[in-house]
Amino acid sequence: MTSGRSLFIDVQLPFMSGLRIAIRVQGKGDPLLLMNGMTRPMRSWANVIGGLEDRTVVSFDAPGVGASPTSVRPLSIAELATVAESVLDAAGFADADVLGYSHGGAVAQELAHQAPDRVRGLILAATSCGMGATPGAGQDMLRSLGVPRVASPWPLPDPLGFLWQSMAVSSWSSIPFLGSIRSRTLVVCGSRDRVVPPSNSRVLARRIPGASLVMLQGAGHDLQRVESSSALVPILRSFLDAGFATETLRAV
Repeated sequence: MTSGRSLFIDVQLPFMSGLRIAIRVQGKGDPLLLMNGMTRPMRSWANVIGGLEDRTVVSFDAPGVGASPTSVRPLSIAELATVAESVLDAAGFADADVLGYSHGGAVAQELAHQAPDRVRGLILAATSCGMGATPGAGQDMLRSLGVPRVASPWPLPDPLGFLWQSMAVSSWSSIPFLGSIRSRTLVVCGSRDRVVPPSNSRVLARRIPGASLVMLQGAGHDLQRVESSSALVPILRSFLDAGFATETLRAV
């Protein structure tokens, strides 16, 4: 995959000015927009992007994470979905397939709800409906927010940015609109996810019309790790390239 280009964009939201977002566009082919987990910068997608050579991958740092400065006030999940729309605009795409991981999965659901024409296929990875979800183990949740165990870890996020992200998802729920999502949808999770238990993925797959569910046996919450991403990438390619049968439950 080509190295791509990185840039900053300015996003205009009601009652807020000067919101700068770092984005990256790399590769060639149909567009895939990536939305990340809480506190994780776009560089954490490296293991996944490496297996998607035939896609134009668009990624970005949420406010307060990576190279994107923290917003002056907390942004709602709906506003973060508007940020995602601005990222697509800046990358030059009217629509794209969308992959949302963990916290980014909430933003992806909201994007599919408020801007359905912009979402071709929807992939919800290790995520939940927000309020009303089955909670995970507190200790495991805290561990998932730390830096990865690799040679060159990325820095921890700004504490205020982390607080803003936590506030956004704690007051949001997709339960009222899941049945109205019309994008072709894949829900994927690890069978041993203790941060967002697999029961949450089952709820999403049952409530979103025609959604498919894939459970990665033995995987935990961190689907961006080398071991998990090596199993995840073929599933993504199968969904993006050929599609899944509707109402399918598969174990991989």
